[in-house]
Amino acid sequence: MQLSHETPVPAEWVDRFGNAPRKGCDILIQALERQGVDTVFAYPGGASMEIHQALTRSGSIQNILCRHEQGEIFAAEGYAKVSGRVGVCIATSGPGATNLVTGLADALMDSVPLVAITGQVPRKLIGSDGFQETPIVEITRQITKHNYLVMDINDIPRVIKEAFFLARSGRPGPVLVDIPKDIQQTLAVPDWDAPMSLGGYIARLPPAVAPAPLLAVLDAVRQARRPVLYVGGGCLDASEELRAFVEATGIPVAQTLMGLGAFPETHPLALQMLGMHGTVYANYAVNEADLLIALGVRFDDRVTGKLEAFAARARIVHIDIDPAEIHKNKEAHIPLFADVRPALQGLNHLLQRHPVDKARFAPWVAEIDQRRREFPLGYPTRHTEVIMPQQAVEALYEESRGEALITTGVGQHQMWAAQFYKFDEPRRWVTSGGLGTMGFGLPAALGAAAAFDGKDGRQKKVVVDIDGDGSFMMNCQELATAAVEHLDVKCFILNNQYLGMVMQWEDRFYKANRAHTYLGRKESEYQETKDAKDIFPDFITMAKSFGIPARRIFHPSELRPAIHGDGTVEY
Repeated sequence: MQLSHETPVPAEWVDRFGNAPRKGCDILIQALERQGVDTVFAYPGGASMEIHQALTRSGSIQNILCRHEQGEIFAAEGYAKVSGRVGVCIATSGPGATNLVTGLADALMDSVPLVAITGQVPRKLIGSDGFQETPIVEITRQITKHNYLVMDINDIPRVIKEAFFLARSGRPGPVLVDIPKDIQQTLAVPDWDAPMSLGGYIARLPPAVAPAPLLAVLDAVRQARRPVLYVGGGCLDASEELRAFVEATGIPVAQTLMGLGAFPETHPLALQMLGMHGTVYANYAVNEADLLIALGVRFDDRVTGKLEAFAARARIVHIDIDPAEIHKNKEAHIPLFADVRPALQGLNHLLQRHPVDKARFAPWVAEIDQRRREFPLGYPTRHTEVIMPQQAVEALYEESRGEALITTGVGQHQMWAAQFYKFDEPRRWVTSGGLGTMGFGLPAALGAAAAFDGKDGRQKKVVVDIDGDGSFMMNCQELATAAVEHLDVKCFILNNQYLGMVMQWEDRFYKANRAHTYLGRKESEYQETKDAKDIFPDFITMAKSFGIPARRIFHPSELRPAIHGDGTVEY
Protein backbone atom coordinates (compact mmCIF):
# COMPACT_ATOMS: atom_id res chain seq x y z
CA MET A 1 0.00 0.00 0.00
CA GLN A 2 1.29 3.48 -0.90
CA LEU A 3 0.22 6.31 1.39
CA SER A 4 -0.40 9.93 0.47
CA HIS A 5 0.58 12.76 2.80
CA GLU A 6 -3.02 12.87 4.03
CA THR A 7 -3.50 9.14 4.69
CA PRO A 8 -3.81 8.17 8.40
CA VAL A 9 -0.93 5.99 9.56
CA PRO A 10 -2.01 2.39 10.32
CA ALA A 11 -1.91 1.45 13.98
CA GLU A 12 0.85 -1.12 13.46
CA TRP A 13 3.14 1.60 12.10
CA VAL A 14 2.73 3.93 15.08
CA ASP A 15 6.08 5.07 16.45
CA ARG A 16 7.56 2.03 18.25
CA PHE A 17 10.02 4.23 20.18
CA GLY A 18 7.29 6.28 21.89
CA ASN A 19 8.55 9.79 22.56
CA ALA A 20 12.11 8.66 23.16
CA PRO A 21 14.90 10.13 21.05
CA ARG A 22 16.24 7.90 18.31
CA LYS A 23 18.94 8.09 15.66
CA GLY A 24 18.38 9.92 12.41
CA CYS A 25 18.77 6.63 10.55
CA ASP A 26 15.86 5.16 12.53
CA ILE A 27 13.78 8.26 11.86
CA LEU A 28 14.50 7.80 8.16
CA ILE A 29 13.41 4.15 8.13
CA GLN A 30 10.29 4.93 10.15
CA ALA A 31 9.48 7.72 7.69
CA LEU A 32 9.74 5.18 4.86
CA GLU A 33 7.46 2.80 6.78
CA ARG A 34 4.92 5.59 7.15
CA GLN A 35 4.96 5.99 3.37
CA GLY A 36 4.02 2.32 3.02
CA VAL A 37 7.41 1.20 1.72
CA ASP A 38 7.85 -2.57 1.99
CA THR A 39 10.83 -3.12 -0.33
CA VAL A 40 14.06 -1.19 -0.87
CA PHE A 41 17.07 -1.91 -3.07
CA ALA A 42 20.14 -0.90 -1.09
CA TYR A 43 23.90 -1.52 -1.19
CA PRO A 44 25.86 -0.54 1.95
CA GLY A 45 28.98 1.54 2.33
CA GLY A 46 30.73 3.71 4.88
CA ALA A 47 28.30 6.64 4.68
CA SER A 48 25.16 4.48 4.65
CA MET A 49 25.99 1.78 7.21
CA GLU A 50 23.80 3.45 9.84
CA ILE A 51 20.82 3.26 7.47
CA HIS A 52 21.43 -0.45 6.92
CA GLN A 53 21.66 -1.02 10.65
CA ALA A 54 18.28 0.73 11.01
CA LEU A 55 16.86 -1.46 8.24
CA THR A 56 17.68 -4.52 10.34
CA ARG A 57 15.47 -3.02 13.06
CA SER A 58 12.51 -2.57 10.71
CA GLY A 59 9.78 -5.18 10.89
CA SER A 60 8.12 -4.25 7.60
CA ILE A 61 10.82 -3.32 5.06
CA GLN A 62 12.85 -5.94 3.21
CA ASN A 63 16.09 -5.04 1.51
CA ILE A 64 17.08 -6.66 -1.77
CA LEU A 65 20.86 -6.57 -2.04
CA CYS A 66 21.74 -5.99 -5.67
CA ARG A 67 25.38 -6.37 -6.67
CA HIS A 68 25.84 -2.88 -8.10
CA GLU A 69 24.21 0.47 -7.39
CA GLN A 70 23.21 0.83 -11.03
CA GLY A 71 21.54 -2.55 -10.73
CA GLU A 72 19.67 -1.45 -7.63
CA ILE A 73 18.26 1.73 -9.15
CA PHE A 74 17.17 -0.13 -12.30
CA ALA A 75 15.53 -2.69 -10.01
CA ALA A 76 13.73 0.14 -8.21
CA GLU A 77 12.55 1.39 -11.61
CA GLY A 78 11.29 -2.06 -12.54
CA TYR A 79 9.45 -2.27 -9.22
CA ALA A 80 7.84 1.13 -9.81
CA LYS A 81 6.94 0.53 -13.46
CA VAL A 82 5.01 -2.69 -12.87
CA SER A 83 3.38 -1.71 -9.57
CA GLY A 84 2.73 2.01 -9.96
CA ARG A 85 4.24 2.49 -6.49
CA VAL A 86 7.29 4.58 -5.67
CA GLY A 87 10.53 2.63 -6.05
CA VAL A 88 13.17 3.18 -3.37
CA CYS A 89 16.93 2.64 -3.54
CA ILE A 90 19.72 3.50 -1.11
CA ALA A 91 23.45 3.94 -1.75
CA THR A 92 26.50 5.21 0.04
CA SER A 93 28.37 8.43 -0.77
CA GLY A 94 30.92 9.02 -3.53
CA PRO A 95 31.00 6.18 -6.07
CA GLY A 96 27.87 4.61 -4.59
CA ALA A 97 25.95 7.81 -5.25
CA THR A 98 27.44 8.45 -8.68
CA ASN A 99 26.57 4.89 -9.72
CA LEU A 100 22.92 5.96 -9.37
CA VAL A 101 23.27 8.81 -11.88
CA THR A 102 22.32 6.86 -15.02
CA GLY A 103 19.25 5.43 -13.29
CA LEU A 104 18.13 8.88 -12.12
CA ALA A 105 18.40 10.23 -15.67
CA ASP A 106 16.56 7.17 -16.96
CA ALA A 107 13.74 7.60 -14.42
CA LEU A 108 13.38 11.30 -15.25
CA MET A 109 13.13 10.64 -18.99
CA ASP A 110 10.54 7.88 -18.50
CA SER A 111 8.55 9.58 -15.70
CA VAL A 112 9.21 6.85 -13.11
CA PRO A 113 8.26 7.58 -9.45
CA LEU A 114 11.47 6.97 -7.53
CA VAL A 115 13.12 8.06 -4.28
CA ALA A 116 16.89 7.58 -4.12
CA ILE A 117 18.54 8.00 -0.72
CA THR A 118 22.29 8.50 -0.45
CA GLY A 119 24.63 8.67 2.48
CA GLN A 120 26.98 11.63 2.61
CA VAL A 121 30.18 12.41 4.51
CA PRO A 122 29.66 14.16 7.88
CA ARG A 123 28.63 17.80 7.64
CA LYS A 124 31.98 19.12 8.86
CA LEU A 125 33.74 17.33 5.97
CA ILE A 126 31.44 18.56 3.19
CA GLY A 127 33.53 20.57 0.72
CA SER A 128 36.85 19.23 2.04
CA ASP A 129 37.24 16.46 -0.54
CA GLY A 130 36.77 13.92 2.21
CA PHE A 131 37.00 10.21 1.52
CA GLN A 132 34.19 9.14 -0.84
CA GLU A 133 32.73 12.64 -1.00
CA THR A 134 30.92 13.82 -4.12
CA PRO A 135 28.47 16.74 -4.36
CA ILE A 136 25.66 14.44 -5.48
CA VAL A 137 22.96 17.10 -5.12
CA GLU A 138 24.79 19.35 -7.58
CA ILE A 139 25.63 16.42 -9.86
CA THR A 140 22.00 15.31 -10.10
CA ARG A 141 20.23 18.66 -10.11
CA GLN A 142 19.36 18.45 -13.83
CA ILE A 143 18.37 14.78 -13.81
CA THR A 144 15.97 14.69 -10.86
CA LYS A 145 12.55 16.17 -10.32
CA HIS A 146 13.92 17.58 -7.06
CA ASN A 147 16.66 16.78 -4.58
CA TYR A 148 17.60 17.50 -0.96
CA LEU A 149 20.69 17.75 1.21
CA VAL A 150 19.45 17.20 4.78
CA MET A 151 21.44 19.40 7.17
CA ASP A 152 19.06 19.22 10.16
CA ILE A 153 17.85 15.93 11.65
CA ASN A 154 14.47 17.54 12.39
CA ASP A 155 13.87 17.91 8.64
CA ILE A 156 13.90 14.18 7.91
CA PRO A 157 10.15 13.49 8.44
CA ARG A 158 9.14 16.50 6.31
CA VAL A 159 11.72 15.84 3.58
CA ILE A 160 10.73 12.18 3.15
CA LYS A 161 7.05 13.13 3.07
CA GLU A 162 7.79 15.75 0.42
CA ALA A 163 10.06 13.41 -1.58
CA PHE A 164 7.33 10.80 -1.95
CA PHE A 165 4.68 13.39 -2.75
CA LEU A 166 6.90 14.90 -5.44
CA ALA A 167 7.86 11.50 -6.89
CA ARG A 168 4.28 10.32 -7.37
CA SER A 169 2.29 13.50 -8.03
CA GLY A 170 1.90 15.41 -11.29
CA ARG A 171 4.31 13.98 -13.84
CA PRO A 172 6.11 11.30 -11.79
CA GLY A 173 9.87 11.35 -11.49
CA PRO A 174 12.94 10.68 -9.34
CA VAL A 175 13.76 12.56 -6.14
CA LEU A 176 17.15 12.29 -4.42
CA VAL A 177 17.66 12.73 -0.64
CA ASP A 178 21.29 13.07 0.54
CA ILE A 179 21.84 12.56 4.29
CA PRO A 180 25.22 13.17 5.99
CA LYS A 181 26.46 10.39 8.24
CA ASP A 182 26.48 12.50 11.39
CA ILE A 183 22.82 13.36 10.81
CA GLN A 184 22.12 9.62 10.65
CA GLN A 185 23.87 9.20 14.03
CA THR A 186 22.33 12.21 15.80
CA LEU A 187 19.48 11.67 18.29
CA ALA A 188 16.12 13.46 18.04
CA VAL A 189 12.41 13.01 18.66
CA PRO A 190 10.70 13.17 15.24
CA ASP A 191 7.76 15.44 14.51
CA TRP A 192 5.64 13.34 12.19
CA ASP A 193 3.12 16.13 11.79
CA ALA A 194 5.58 18.61 10.31
CA PRO A 195 3.78 20.15 7.29
CA MET A 196 5.13 19.95 3.79
CA SER A 197 6.53 23.12 2.29
CA LEU A 198 5.51 22.67 -1.34
CA GLY A 199 2.89 25.37 -1.80
CA GLY A 200 4.31 26.64 -5.09
CA TYR A 201 4.59 23.14 -6.53
CA ILE A 202 1.10 22.09 -5.43
CA ALA A 203 -0.32 25.25 -6.97
CA ARG A 204 1.12 24.20 -10.34
CA LEU A 205 -0.47 20.74 -10.36
CA PRO A 206 -3.20 20.21 -12.98
CA PRO A 207 -6.49 21.91 -12.12
CA ALA A 208 -9.87 20.23 -12.40
CA VAL A 209 -10.73 19.68 -16.07
CA ALA A 210 -13.14 22.33 -17.31
CA PRO A 211 -15.95 21.39 -19.76
CA ALA A 212 -14.99 23.94 -22.44
CA PRO A 213 -11.76 22.34 -23.71
CA LEU A 214 -13.34 18.88 -23.58
CA LEU A 215 -16.21 20.13 -25.73
CA ALA A 216 -13.61 21.55 -28.14
CA VAL A 217 -11.97 18.12 -28.38
CA LEU A 218 -15.28 16.40 -29.14
CA ASP A 219 -16.15 19.09 -31.67
CA ALA A 220 -12.83 18.36 -33.41
CA VAL A 221 -13.69 14.63 -33.41
CA ARG A 222 -17.08 15.33 -35.02
CA GLN A 223 -15.47 17.43 -37.74
CA ALA A 224 -12.76 14.86 -38.50
CA ARG A 225 -12.87 12.07 -41.05
CA ARG A 226 -9.44 10.49 -40.41
CA PRO A 227 -8.72 10.75 -36.65
CA VAL A 228 -5.97 8.85 -34.84
CA LEU A 229 -5.14 8.49 -31.15
CA TYR A 230 -1.44 8.84 -30.30
CA VAL A 231 -1.07 7.25 -26.85
CA GLY A 232 1.93 7.25 -24.50
CA GLY A 233 3.09 6.36 -21.03
CA GLY A 234 0.83 9.00 -19.50
CA CYS A 235 -2.11 6.69 -20.28
CA LEU A 236 -0.93 3.65 -18.33
CA ASP A 237 -3.20 4.47 -15.40
CA ALA A 238 -6.07 5.48 -17.66
CA SER A 239 -6.37 2.29 -19.70
CA GLU A 240 -10.03 1.63 -18.80
CA GLU A 241 -11.02 5.19 -19.66
CA LEU A 242 -9.02 5.02 -22.90
CA ARG A 243 -10.73 1.82 -23.97
CA ALA A 244 -14.16 3.29 -23.21
CA PHE A 245 -13.29 6.36 -25.31
CA VAL A 246 -12.17 4.20 -28.24
CA GLU A 247 -15.26 2.00 -28.04
CA ALA A 248 -17.45 5.10 -28.03
CA THR A 249 -15.72 6.83 -30.95
CA GLY A 250 -14.23 4.07 -33.12
CA ILE A 251 -10.92 5.94 -33.45
CA PRO A 252 -7.83 3.76 -34.15
CA VAL A 253 -4.97 3.81 -31.64
CA ALA A 254 -1.21 4.04 -32.18
CA GLN A 255 0.99 3.59 -29.11
CA THR A 256 4.49 4.72 -28.21
CA LEU A 257 7.17 2.42 -26.85
CA MET A 258 6.33 3.60 -23.31
CA GLY A 259 2.58 3.37 -23.87
CA LEU A 260 2.41 -0.29 -24.93
CA GLY A 261 -0.42 -2.00 -23.07
CA ALA A 262 -2.34 1.18 -22.30
CA PHE A 263 -4.71 -0.05 -25.03
CA PRO A 264 -5.03 -3.78 -25.84
CA GLU A 265 -2.75 -4.55 -28.78
CA THR A 266 -4.98 -7.40 -29.94
CA HIS A 267 -7.97 -5.04 -30.31
CA PRO A 268 -9.08 -4.50 -33.94
CA LEU A 269 -8.48 -0.75 -33.62
CA ALA A 270 -4.94 -1.18 -32.25
CA LEU A 271 -2.23 -0.12 -34.69
CA GLN A 272 0.59 -1.21 -32.35
CA MET A 273 3.68 0.99 -32.08
CA LEU A 274 4.35 4.04 -34.24
CA GLY A 275 7.58 5.81 -35.06
CA MET A 276 11.02 4.72 -36.24
CA HIS A 277 10.50 1.08 -35.25
CA GLY A 278 6.72 1.08 -35.52
CA THR A 279 4.33 -0.58 -37.93
CA VAL A 280 3.80 0.71 -41.45
CA TYR A 281 0.07 1.07 -40.87
CA ALA A 282 0.49 3.07 -37.63
CA ASN A 283 2.82 5.52 -39.35
CA TYR A 284 0.57 5.66 -42.42
CA ALA A 285 -2.41 6.50 -40.22
CA VAL A 286 -0.58 9.35 -38.51
CA ASN A 287 0.73 10.69 -41.81
CA GLU A 288 -2.74 10.72 -43.39
CA ALA A 289 -4.72 11.78 -40.31
CA ASP A 290 -6.71 15.01 -40.24
CA LEU A 291 -6.96 14.88 -36.43
CA LEU A 292 -4.27 13.61 -34.05
CA ILE A 293 -5.31 13.26 -30.41
CA ALA A 294 -2.09 13.00 -28.39
CA LEU A 295 -2.61 11.61 -24.89
CA GLY A 296 0.22 11.52 -22.34
CA VAL A 297 3.02 11.83 -24.90
CA ARG A 298 5.90 14.23 -25.55
CA PHE A 299 6.36 14.03 -29.35
CA ASP A 300 9.69 12.24 -28.97
CA ASP A 301 12.08 12.32 -31.93
CA ARG A 302 11.98 8.51 -32.26
CA VAL A 303 8.24 8.88 -32.92
CA THR A 304 8.12 12.04 -35.00
CA GLY A 305 11.28 11.97 -37.12
CA LYS A 306 11.28 15.31 -38.95
CA LEU A 307 8.92 17.38 -36.79
CA GLU A 308 7.52 19.56 -39.57
CA ALA A 309 6.51 16.46 -41.55
CA PHE A 310 4.93 14.61 -38.61
CA ALA A 311 1.12 14.61 -38.80
CA ALA A 312 1.45 17.55 -41.17
CA ARG A 313 -2.17 17.23 -42.37
CA ALA A 314 -3.71 17.02 -38.91
CA ARG A 315 -5.15 19.30 -36.29
CA ILE A 316 -3.45 18.34 -33.05
CA VAL A 317 -5.06 17.87 -29.65
CA HIS A 318 -2.44 17.49 -26.91
CA ILE A 319 -3.49 16.45 -23.38
CA ASP A 320 -0.64 16.10 -20.90
CA ILE A 321 0.01 16.41 -17.19
CA ASP A 322 3.23 18.38 -17.79
CA PRO A 323 2.58 21.87 -19.18
CA ALA A 324 6.23 22.08 -20.28
CA GLU A 325 5.56 19.38 -22.90
CA ILE A 326 2.67 21.19 -24.56
CA HIS A 327 3.89 23.17 -27.61
CA LYS A 328 7.50 22.11 -26.78
CA ASN A 329 8.14 20.03 -29.90
CA LYS A 330 4.91 20.31 -31.86
CA GLU A 331 2.36 23.12 -31.78
CA ALA A 332 -1.03 21.96 -30.50
CA HIS A 333 -4.23 23.41 -31.92
CA ILE A 334 -6.18 22.32 -28.83
CA PRO A 335 -3.83 22.16 -25.82
CA LEU A 336 -5.08 20.82 -22.49
CA PHE A 337 -2.97 20.82 -19.32
CA ALA A 338 -4.54 17.91 -17.45
CA ASP A 339 -4.07 14.44 -16.10
CA VAL A 340 -5.17 12.11 -18.91
CA ARG A 341 -7.41 9.98 -16.70
CA PRO A 342 -9.84 12.69 -15.50
CA ALA A 343 -9.72 14.24 -18.97
CA LEU A 344 -10.86 10.96 -20.53
CA GLN A 345 -13.45 10.51 -17.80
CA GLY A 346 -14.85 13.91 -18.71
CA LEU A 347 -14.83 13.11 -22.43
CA ASN A 348 -16.58 9.77 -21.82
CA HIS A 349 -19.23 11.46 -19.69
CA LEU A 350 -19.91 13.95 -22.49
CA LEU A 351 -20.03 11.15 -25.06
CA GLN A 352 -22.73 9.38 -23.08
CA ARG A 353 -24.89 12.47 -23.43
CA HIS A 354 -23.83 13.40 -26.96
CA PRO A 355 -22.64 10.26 -28.84
CA VAL A 356 -20.36 10.34 -31.88
CA ASP A 357 -21.41 8.57 -35.07
CA LYS A 358 -18.75 5.82 -35.25
CA ALA A 359 -19.87 4.83 -38.75
CA ARG A 360 -18.38 8.11 -39.98
CA PHE A 361 -14.89 6.66 -39.47
CA ALA A 362 -15.54 3.21 -40.94
CA PRO A 363 -14.02 4.04 -44.37
CA TRP A 364 -10.94 5.42 -42.65
CA VAL A 365 -10.52 2.30 -40.50
CA ALA A 366 -10.98 0.14 -43.62
CA GLU A 367 -8.27 2.14 -45.39
CA ILE A 368 -5.84 1.54 -42.53
CA ASP A 369 -6.74 -2.16 -42.42
CA GLN A 370 -5.91 -2.37 -46.12
CA ARG A 371 -2.43 -1.03 -45.33
CA ARG A 372 -2.23 -3.57 -42.49
CA ARG A 373 -2.85 -6.38 -44.97
CA GLU A 374 -0.40 -4.96 -47.51
CA PHE A 375 2.39 -4.31 -44.99
CA PRO A 376 1.99 -6.72 -42.08
CA LEU A 377 4.50 -6.89 -39.27
CA GLY A 378 6.62 -9.86 -40.34
CA TYR A 379 10.09 -11.32 -40.69
CA PRO A 380 11.98 -13.59 -43.13
CA THR A 381 10.95 -17.24 -42.88
CA ARG A 382 13.22 -18.73 -45.53
CA HIS A 383 15.86 -19.76 -42.98
CA THR A 384 14.37 -22.98 -41.62
CA GLU A 385 17.59 -23.99 -39.87
CA VAL A 386 18.13 -20.68 -38.05
CA ILE A 387 16.17 -19.17 -35.19
CA MET A 388 14.99 -15.73 -36.29
CA PRO A 389 14.90 -13.39 -33.27
CA GLN A 390 11.39 -12.24 -34.12
CA GLN A 391 10.33 -15.87 -34.26
CA ALA A 392 11.78 -16.40 -30.79
CA VAL A 393 9.83 -13.50 -29.30
CA GLU A 394 6.66 -14.58 -31.07
CA ALA A 395 7.05 -18.10 -29.66
CA LEU A 396 7.60 -16.69 -26.17
CA TYR A 397 4.42 -14.63 -26.51
CA GLU A 398 2.39 -17.64 -27.56
CA GLU A 399 3.85 -20.02 -24.97
CA SER A 400 3.30 -17.49 -22.15
CA ARG A 401 -0.17 -16.61 -23.53
CA GLY A 402 0.84 -12.96 -23.36
CA GLU A 403 0.60 -13.00 -19.57
CA ALA A 404 4.24 -12.43 -18.59
CA LEU A 405 5.79 -9.24 -17.30
CA ILE A 406 8.44 -8.42 -19.91
CA THR A 407 11.58 -6.39 -19.32
CA THR A 408 14.27 -5.65 -21.88
CA GLY A 409 17.67 -4.15 -22.33
CA VAL A 410 18.23 -1.74 -25.22
CA GLY A 411 18.94 -2.61 -28.83
CA GLN A 412 17.43 -4.72 -31.60
CA HIS A 413 16.02 -7.23 -29.11
CA GLN A 414 14.10 -4.40 -27.42
CA MET A 415 12.38 -3.42 -30.67
CA TRP A 416 11.62 -7.02 -31.61
CA ALA A 417 10.08 -7.52 -28.16
CA ALA A 418 7.98 -4.37 -28.60
CA GLN A 419 6.83 -5.51 -32.03
CA PHE A 420 6.14 -9.21 -31.50
CA TYR A 421 5.07 -9.53 -27.86
CA LYS A 422 1.53 -8.13 -27.68
CA PHE A 423 0.47 -6.36 -24.49
CA ASP A 424 -3.22 -6.24 -23.62
CA GLU A 425 -2.78 -4.75 -20.16
CA PRO A 426 -0.75 -1.82 -18.81
CA ARG A 427 2.35 -2.22 -16.66
CA ARG A 428 3.39 -5.52 -18.19
CA TRP A 429 6.09 -3.91 -20.34
CA VAL A 430 9.23 -2.53 -18.67
CA THR A 431 11.95 -0.97 -20.78
CA SER A 432 14.27 2.03 -20.96
CA GLY A 433 12.73 4.44 -23.43
CA GLY A 434 13.96 8.02 -23.43
CA LEU A 435 17.51 7.40 -22.23
CA GLY A 436 17.88 4.05 -24.00
CA THR A 437 20.01 2.48 -21.28
CA MET A 438 21.72 -0.82 -21.99
CA GLY A 439 21.94 -3.15 -19.00
CA PHE A 440 18.43 -2.24 -17.87
CA GLY A 441 16.69 -5.56 -18.49
CA LEU A 442 17.96 -7.97 -15.82
CA PRO A 443 17.88 -5.65 -12.80
CA ALA A 444 14.51 -4.25 -13.88
CA ALA A 445 13.22 -7.84 -13.99
CA LEU A 446 14.41 -8.33 -10.41
CA GLY A 447 12.42 -5.28 -9.33
CA ALA A 448 9.35 -6.50 -11.19
CA ALA A 449 9.64 -9.92 -9.54
CA ALA A 450 10.02 -8.30 -6.11
CA ALA A 451 6.83 -6.29 -6.69
CA PHE A 452 4.88 -9.49 -7.44
CA ASP A 453 6.64 -12.10 -5.34
CA GLY A 454 3.54 -13.84 -3.99
CA LYS A 455 4.06 -12.44 -0.49
CA ASP A 456 1.52 -10.44 1.51
CA GLY A 457 -1.26 -11.19 -0.95
CA ARG A 458 0.64 -9.96 -4.00
CA GLN A 459 -0.07 -12.35 -6.83
CA LYS A 460 3.08 -13.91 -8.22
CA LYS A 461 3.67 -13.28 -11.92
CA VAL A 462 6.01 -14.69 -14.52
CA VAL A 463 8.81 -12.20 -15.26
CA VAL A 464 10.95 -12.55 -18.39
CA ASP A 465 13.94 -10.42 -19.34
CA ILE A 466 14.20 -10.42 -23.14
CA ASP A 467 17.78 -9.31 -23.63
CA GLY A 468 20.64 -9.08 -26.08
CA ASP A 469 24.10 -10.40 -25.32
CA GLY A 470 25.61 -6.91 -25.30
CA SER A 471 22.99 -5.38 -23.05
CA PHE A 472 22.87 -8.40 -20.73
CA MET A 473 26.63 -8.22 -20.11
CA MET A 474 26.36 -4.70 -18.70
CA ASN A 475 24.65 -5.86 -15.51
CA CYS A 476 25.07 -9.63 -15.60
CA GLN A 477 26.31 -9.55 -12.00
CA GLU A 478 22.67 -9.29 -10.95
CA LEU A 479 22.32 -13.02 -11.63
CA ALA A 480 23.78 -13.32 -8.13
CA THR A 481 20.92 -11.22 -6.77
CA ALA A 482 18.34 -13.36 -8.55
CA ALA A 483 19.85 -16.51 -7.08
CA VAL A 484 20.43 -15.32 -3.51
CA GLU A 485 17.16 -13.43 -3.16
CA HIS A 486 15.18 -16.26 -4.83
CA LEU A 487 13.61 -13.91 -7.35
CA ASP A 488 11.82 -15.91 -10.03
CA VAL A 489 13.14 -14.32 -13.23
CA LYS A 490 13.65 -15.89 -16.66
CA CYS A 491 16.38 -14.55 -18.96
CA PHE A 492 15.72 -14.90 -22.69
CA ILE A 493 18.96 -13.85 -24.40
CA LEU A 494 18.99 -13.29 -28.17
CA ASN A 495 22.71 -13.77 -28.74
CA ASN A 496 24.12 -12.64 -32.07
CA GLN A 497 27.60 -11.73 -30.70
CA TYR A 498 27.16 -8.15 -31.91
CA LEU A 499 25.90 -4.77 -30.82
CA GLY A 500 23.04 -5.46 -33.20
CA MET A 501 21.40 -2.05 -33.39
CA VAL A 502 24.71 -0.29 -34.03
CA MET A 503 25.63 -2.96 -36.58
CA GLN A 504 22.30 -2.35 -38.34
CA TRP A 505 23.15 1.34 -38.62
CA GLU A 506 26.63 0.46 -39.87
CA ASP A 507 24.97 -1.54 -42.64
CA ARG A 508 22.63 1.32 -43.49
CA PHE A 509 24.90 4.35 -43.23
CA TYR A 510 28.54 3.16 -43.24
CA LYS A 511 28.65 0.51 -46.00
CA ALA A 512 28.73 -2.29 -43.39
CA ASN A 513 32.14 -1.22 -42.10
CA ARG A 514 32.44 -2.83 -38.66
CA ALA A 515 33.70 -0.38 -36.05
CA HIS A 516 33.99 -2.27 -32.76
CA THR A 517 30.51 -3.77 -32.77
CA TYR A 518 31.60 -7.42 -32.67
CA LEU A 519 31.49 -8.80 -29.13
CA GLY A 520 33.00 -12.26 -29.63
CA ARG A 521 36.60 -13.40 -29.76
CA LYS A 522 38.95 -12.13 -32.42
CA GLU A 523 39.13 -14.31 -35.53
CA SER A 524 42.60 -15.56 -34.62
CA GLU A 525 41.18 -16.96 -31.39
CA TYR A 526 38.26 -18.89 -32.90
CA GLN A 527 37.92 -22.40 -31.54
CA GLU A 528 35.74 -25.19 -32.80
CA THR A 529 33.24 -26.47 -30.23
CA LYS A 530 30.64 -29.21 -30.29
CA ASP A 531 28.20 -26.65 -31.69
CA ALA A 532 30.66 -25.47 -34.36
CA LYS A 533 30.36 -22.01 -32.84
CA ASP A 534 32.61 -20.15 -30.48
CA ILE A 535 30.17 -18.41 -28.17
CA PHE A 536 31.83 -15.77 -26.02
CA PRO A 537 31.18 -15.29 -23.20
CA ASP A 538 29.76 -18.68 -22.27
CA PHE A 539 26.47 -17.67 -20.65
CA ILE A 540 25.74 -21.28 -19.69
CA THR A 541 28.89 -21.49 -17.60
CA MET A 542 28.18 -18.03 -16.22
CA ALA A 543 24.71 -19.07 -15.10
CA LYS A 544 26.12 -22.29 -13.62
CA SER A 545 28.56 -20.26 -11.51
CA PHE A 546 25.56 -18.55 -9.91
CA GLY A 547 23.67 -21.81 -9.44
CA ILE A 548 21.10 -20.93 -12.12
CA PRO A 549 19.84 -23.51 -14.64
CA ALA A 550 20.49 -22.54 -18.25
CA ARG A 551 20.19 -23.89 -21.77
CA ARG A 552 21.56 -22.85 -25.15
CA ILE A 553 19.61 -23.64 -28.31
CA PHE A 554 20.42 -23.24 -32.00
CA HIS A 555 17.61 -24.85 -33.97
CA PRO A 556 13.99 -23.67 -34.35
CA SER A 557 12.75 -27.12 -33.33
CA GLU A 558 14.32 -26.55 -29.89
CA LEU A 559 12.65 -23.21 -29.34
CA ARG A 560 9.20 -23.99 -27.98
CA PRO A 561 10.26 -26.98 -25.87
CA ALA A 562 12.95 -24.81 -24.27
CA ILE A 563 10.50 -21.98 -23.54
CA HIS A 564 7.82 -24.33 -22.29
CA GLY A 565 10.34 -26.16 -20.15
CA ASP A 566 10.88 -29.76 -21.17
CA GLY A 567 13.26 -30.47 -18.32
CA THR A 568 16.37 -30.39 -20.49
CA VAL A 569 18.98 -27.99 -19.15
CA GLU A 570 22.73 -27.89 -19.45
CA TYR A 571 23.00 -27.39 -15.72
